[in-house]
Amino acid sequence: MQIEETPLSGVLILTPKRFGDDRGFFSESWNKKLLAEHGIDMDFVQDNHSVSETVNTVRGLHFQAPPDAQDKLVRCGQGALFDVAVDIRKGSPTYGQWFGIELTAENGKQLLVPKGFLHGFSTRAPHTEIIYKCTDYYSPTADGAVRFDDPDIGIAWDLTGEAVLSGKDAAAPLLKDFDSPFTWEG
Repeated sequence: MQIEETPLSGVLILTPKRFGDDRGFFSESWNKKLLAEHGIDMDFVQDNHSVSETVNTVRGLHFQAPPDAQDKLVRCGQGALFDVAVDIRKGSPTYGQWFGIELTAENGKQLLVPKGFLHGFSTRAPHTEIIYKCTDYYSPTADGAVRFDDPDIGIAWDLTGEAVLSGKDAAAPLLKDFDSPFTWEG
């Protein structure tokens, strides 16, 4: 497993090795023991799978507040998406900064988004499958969001048309109007 750091502390790119032949490939997308040896020790309790039918579908920017906060490991099962993490840890030197990466079925990359970060993505191909692991169960009372196109965050989504949003995401507040429940622990 290749592990790459990003400019946001704790946000990592994990690229599993692929073993392929003329039939296709095999890949181990998560190995608790191996990753714990690299300081990544998480207990995932829920796997989520979503499909976005159209290009320019945007989901996010989402989080779950403590005590139900979630670490997420995100990958693409089919299609292509631009996956984004935004630091919302009060006092963090990178508060409000974002990192994004293209995840595709072909490149096999995964993004590890720890607690204290917003998460969102936009689809770049039709019928895109997003598969992600979470370290806590979904809790409607802990669910929150920040506006995906907040100019203070300035994510370069590179959409090819108008964003396709849920009502919840369209009504999300701006970062400046948001009181983060997370604190940077240095």
